[in-house]
Amino acid sequence: MARDRGGSRSRQRARELLIKALYQWQLAGHSVAEITSQFAALEEFERCDREYFGELLAVVLDDVTALDALIARNAARGIETLDAVGRAILLLALAELKHRPDVPTKVVINEAVELAKRYGAAESFKFVNALLDKTSRELRTPTASVEAKA
Repeated sequence: MARDRGGSRSRQRARELLIKALYQWQLAGHSVAEITSQFAALEEFERCDREYFGELLAVVLDDVTALDALIARNAARGIETLDAVGRAILLLALAELKHRPDVPTKVVINEAVELAKRYGAAESFKFVNALLDKTSRELRTPTASVEAKA
């Protein structure tokens, strides 16, 4: 049982680093390889789920146009009003919802809300929660889950 908690904490650390990596990507435009190399040099990278980090970083950057479209379609305000941290959190969570059906919806949303509380602008967690709740119903319909497993 302790192993599961360690794995879950390792994945939480990966998400925290991914938010920082996606923030950096927005500002500097580095490639997946450059970002991975930079973050691999960090001491905290050793304690995170490195495979999850690498996989999701690549997924987000490969699918950023579609993920941004999901944000724009489901946001109560324009995507251009999002700060880089808020966008990073949403990109990560939407990528998990869309590409990682093995991660429960509730976990994705709860983790994103916690990241928004910790790193986002004041009250941004409410926006993150509302957008992900709405979008999760679109991405995680029973039909979508069946298609994702196929």
